[in-house]
Amino acid sequence: MTQLRAEVLVVGGGVGGVAAALVAAKLGRTVILTEATEWLGGQLTSQAVPPDENAWIETDLTATGYADFRQRIRRYYRDNYPVSARAAADPLLNPGLGHVSRVCHEPRAALAVIDQLLAPWRSTGRLTVLLRYEPIAAETADDRITAVVLRGLDGTELTVSADYVLDATELGDVLPLAGVEHVIGAESQNTTGELHAPAIADPLDQQAISWCFAVEHRPGEDHTIDRPAGYDFWRSEVAPFWPGPQLSWTDVEPVSLKTRHRPIFAAEPGGPPADDLWHYRRILAASNFTHAGFRDITLVNWPQIDYWQKPLLGVDAATRAAALDGARDLSLSFLHWMQTEAPHPDGNSAGYPGLRLRGDTTGTLDGLALAPYIRESRRIQPEFTVLEQHVGVASRPRGAGSEIFKDSVGIGHYRIDLHPSTSGRTYVDIESYPFQIPLGALLPRRADNLIAAGKNIGTTHITNGCYRLHPVEWSVGEAAGALAAYCLDRRLPPRKVRADNTELADYQRLLSDTLGITLAWPDEIRTSRG
Repeated sequence: MTQLRAEVLVVGGGVGGVAAALVAAKLGRTVILTEATEWLGGQLTSQAVPPDENAWIETDLTATGYADFRQRIRRYYRDNYPVSARAAADPLLNPGLGHVSRVCHEPRAALAVIDQLLAPWRSTGRLTVLLRYEPIAAETADDRITAVVLRGLDGTELTVSADYVLDATELGDVLPLAGVEHVIGAESQNTTGELHAPAIADPLDQQAISWCFAVEHRPGEDHTIDRPAGYDFWRSEVAPFWPGPQLSWTDVEPVSLKTRHRPIFAAEPGGPPADDLWHYRRILAASNFTHAGFRDITLVNWPQIDYWQKPLLGVDAATRAAALDGARDLSLSFLHWMQTEAPHPDGNSAGYPGLRLRGDTTGTLDGLALAPYIRESRRIQPEFTVLEQHVGVASRPRGAGSEIFKDSVGIGHYRIDLHPSTSGRTYVDIESYPFQIPLGALLPRRADNLIAAGKNIGTTHITNGCYRLHPVEWSVGEAAGALAAYCLDRRLPPRKVRADNTELADYQRLLSDTLGITLAWPDEIRTSRG
């Protein structure tokens, strides 16, 4: 078996993994970054999810690394696409003009930018990237991970030893392999004291996954896909918390839980923005470009493709495979329904056969994203757990803002946004204050050289809902990569850095002064409700 060695091993090349590897390499460490799919970038690329961000994302409060990534996305379009004079002059160019983000873009654009960011460190040999490799085993001794065994999709196996192992996988896959204590699903209210936690703990209560896809619309053409195997099931199945079958324009408004009706087109594609599904996550707007061949492309990550029938964690391999197959079948069934049966706003016609899958922008032949959008991971049992009481508006004293963490390694903000779950629970979508990311949430209680670097940090089922988004995961990754480099420099274990006020202050200066990471919100923002 091939043996490899690095100072830092980052397992999982999603948003957090890329940020972690980039920072550790910049700080002079040798890094191996692995990824199970063909694309680095996770939510941004292989899962095809335009970035969900906060109201201050365009200000200097945003960490330098993530701000640079966003500006490179805009530059990628200005440099390589025939953008209009208006778009070229817009410092806040939004390639897709989607409502969900100020920088809606194609997944392959994010991939190109990530390749640019990592290129110099790969060329120096400081960073090695292993694509299409997943962890299958871990070797441990004395509360340390000494090596991780990886298997390639071609069957090749590698053993990678490292001083520090960062788990940035989408599901926290290193944790069970290394025997690291962790939780899955929902904790009980008695355990966490959280206002919105369920009364009884349920490990199988996990957020829905979504298998996203991109489409364009070619009126007058027929791009109807074959009828998926489960089409009749999805056409008739009604969850207790849903107003009807998922193959419908009718869904649930996440905050009020009221039934709402949103068609795909309330205006013609390319027309003015409207409160419809087409404009919601549009990732390419034809109006931004001068070439007549451009068409709008929208990204389908809508409530209709949330898959909540079976969980991914805490189940056997057959159930997990069935869940992944079911999510794919639901997405394809929704597309087929839109192409053949979806009612038009005029009420006189049905079906949009001109909807055409754009697998070229998601990196697949079948048109779906390379990987499912994962909202919830295994979570470490940490030095410190972020609770709803630390960030939830309803769980804090009036006007208090979020908890201030002296060990902050970054900031973020998003509503506590939990999608319907595999236990039959509907949306939990509630206000949170702009918050900090505590270092204690990245550190397992026992394992000495493992650092959480993605959605597997020490949140709960509830607070995961606001800590799982793109900018926060990027910041978690940066903090993890910087911590590994700092610990190697000082020859200190991570928990010692957190416990020692002098070391913690030095590490935080590395984050803020060297890497440009904001560690605290101004009080007027921290106490605001977004």
